[in-house]
Amino acid sequence: MPKALVILAPGFEEIEAVSIIDILRRGDIDVTVAGLEDGPITGSHDITIIPDTTLGAVDHKVFDILVLPGGQPGTNNLKANERLLQWIRERFANRQKLAAICAAPTVLHKAGITGQLTLTSYPSEKDVFPDSTYSEQPVVIDGAVITSRGVGTALAFGLALIEELQGKEKARDVAQRILFKAEC
Repeated sequence: MPKALVILAPGFEEIEAVSIIDILRRGDIDVTVAGLEDGPITGSHDITIIPDTTLGAVDHKVFDILVLPGGQPGTNNLKANERLLQWIRERFANRQKLAAICAAPTVLHKAGITGQLTLTSYPSEKDVFPDSTYSEQPVVIDGAVITSRGVGTALAFGLALIEELQGKEKARDVAQRILFKAEC
């Protein structure tokens, strides 16, 4: 079973985090939710989640994908974590999958990996990526890096992650079960 690591920082976007975790689990992906700090993590809309573990207690290398929900100030909190930035650099160098949605692709930029990539993000973050090819597609896949735009694209993003890890048929099956109409 593929394994996903979803990182939650204080101020994360709740819809992005919970829908991605839920969709991945529906796609038979073993999801571990790691908090940037110990204890419950409160999102940008005052919804509190209790992560499975903390960033310091996991080895990112054993996961097939590392997923970053967006939101503010969550994204800024992710960007301030040097351990996470180093993990991103290592995963990128080793062609291990990375996924980020909304403002979280700016964390990938802060880690120094977005130059020459085709990617997307929340529209207000577009200017952060002058050395990238910017797309307005809901989900963009460039090698091992998968990005998406925001809350409204979270289900499509989650389904794209299932397709990357479990194949197109599994993504279509989950899409049908949740009555998702867009093509996976």
